[in-house]
Amino acid sequence: MPIYPLHTIESAPAQSKPVLRQLQQAFGLIPNIAATMAVSPVLINGFIGLFERVHASSLKEAQIQTLLLTNAVTNASEWPVAFHTALALKEGVRPADVEAIRHGSLPDDAGLAALSALARTLIEKRGRLAESDQQRFLDAGFSALQILEVIAVVAASTITNYASSVTQPPLEAQFEAFAWRAPVPAV
Repeated sequence: MPIYPLHTIESAPAQSKPVLRQLQQAFGLIPNIAATMAVSPVLINGFIGLFERVHASSLKEAQIQTLLLTNAVTNASEWPVAFHTALALKEGVRPADVEAIRHGSLPDDAGLAALSALARTLIEKRGRLAESDQQRFLDAGFSALQILEVIAVVAASTITNYASSVTQPPLEAQFEAFAWRAPVPAV
């Protein structure tokens, strides 16, 4: 048996089952990352609570998916890149903007570029934003509240990015067209 099995609703620990049911209802499937995270009720329940709040923020779903895709690429997390590529496209993010993010560049859309740049900066600087980083985001039409909401999205996606890197769930067939490989770091 693998160290991180792909749990079903039936096989998951009792405290993980409600989250798996919720994800099944939301997506029509239990994403493999959640199936591996279900090993830990603490992790899966913390994840779902934060994600529910993120999706109830002032940010639009296309903006949230832009952030989640940026975070996955910045953290070199392969499963989430494929998953959030599919969701970003579904939410209307232009294919060219999705491809730019997947290649480590900024989208052409100015608002999405500001979101993507802020998320990448938060991750790379470990949350230590300069005043100029914040001002660029504000100048793009966002608010101080939304800087804090972006932090919540980064925190939520860090859970899936790290869990994916540790558990390495297989990619579902419907996301294979969006498979992505992390660049090999220079030695």
